[in-house]
Amino acid sequence: YRNIEDHGYIVPTQIQEKAIPEILNGRDIIGVANTGTGKTAAFLISLINKSYLDRNQRVLIVVPTRELAVQIGDEFKAFAAGTRLEMVTAIGGVNIKRQSQALRHSPHFVIGTPGRLKDLIKRRNINLMHYQNIVLDEVDRMVDIGFIHDIKFLISLLPRKRQSLFFSATVDGKTGEILKSFVIDPITISVKTADTAENVDQDVIKIQGNRQKIDVLHDLLVKPEFDKVMIFGRTKWGMEKLSKALSQRGFRAAAIHGNKSQNQRQRALDDFKSDKIQVLIATDIASRGIDVNDVSHVINYDPPMSYEDYIHRIGRTGRAGKKGVALTFIE
Repeated sequence: YRNIEDHGYIVPTQIQEKAIPEILNGRDIIGVANTGTGKTAAFLISLINKSYLDRNQRVLIVVPTRELAVQIGDEFKAFAAGTRLEMVTAIGGVNIKRQSQALRHSPHFVIGTPGRLKDLIKRRNINLMHYQNIVLDEVDRMVDIGFIHDIKFLISLLPRKRQSLFFSATVDGKTGEILKSFVIDPITISVKTADTAENVDQDVIKIQGNRQKIDVLHDLLVKPEFDKVMIFGRTKWGMEKLSKALSQRGFRAAAIHGNKSQNQRQRALDDFKSDKIQVLIATDIASRGIDVNDVSHVINYDPPMSYEDYIHRIGRTGRAGKKGVALTFIE
């Protein structure tokens, strides 16, 4: 309980209130929930409790991106402090040998991305039959990124007797296909927040005349209220270029995209969280699962490709009941 309090949780969120008792009862869960609803803590607190009481319990958590795996790993460390439960993150972009060695200790929790888990299974470094508890998180994202066959493969290797927790913002089509082979007699808990973030003021900025986009951006970033800004753009190359241009103009900025190593991405994210940098520049894929409190502004430097991407981008601000601002550049 102290770990939960130390983490700043006093009143449970809606999903925590509904899901924790059912998970503790051993039920399979379908959680229909967006990020920012507190679902990570709902399954972590319950499963840490289960493993703490029975050291033979093993937990596998499968997520779409490295960033989300690292973030859940950090939350695990906070909630499991002092329990002596071990955890390994199994993600790409990091030395596989080190992960293989860590898995020899049979950690209680493994948090991984589908591609790397598949590699570790092929190397016989991990046997999924030993995992009686499995969480698939952000399943719709995993399907979007093209992991459906990998997820079905992972499910096929699990023990029949298990507790299965499934979290997704939407459940339809291919996501529903995965569900059929995954949960047994599940309880569905739906706490989808409204699709557009209610706490986000949304506005459009028209780039007029022969003004350069970067000059308009510059004029915004020097204003005092723009203290923690996420900028979204379409291409890795474009966002890298923008990051360098802003740094040359004296802004504290960093970019995260697919061409950066895992360590570079993590460092940029940590610097942004701890206010060492003011501006974090990201592509849509790289930003999945990024959870940073107190983002004052989201700027769509390039328009998003889909409404879903737009909702995801602007949802990085206005979190946990705070107000946020989302601005979209239109040329």
